[in-house]
Amino acid sequence: MELIINHTRKTFDVLPENLEALLAIELPGKKKGIAVALNNRIIPLSVWAETILNNNDSVLIITATQGG
Repeated sequence: MELIINHTRKTFDVLPENLEALLAIELPGKKKGIAVALNNRIIPLSVWAETILNNNDSVLIITATQGG
């Protein structure tokens, strides 16, 4: 099973159950300062746990950074 995460194909033995599970793998312990798009649609934090992933989905994860 594969997902395209930030334009890079990543293979999983079993796809994460939902978007929240994927983010727990990709960014453990972080929920604030993250924006996520699934197949070019922004997904609000309130529905990450309900958003099911499918083979070959494209996920874009953007994290806020400090700087000046």
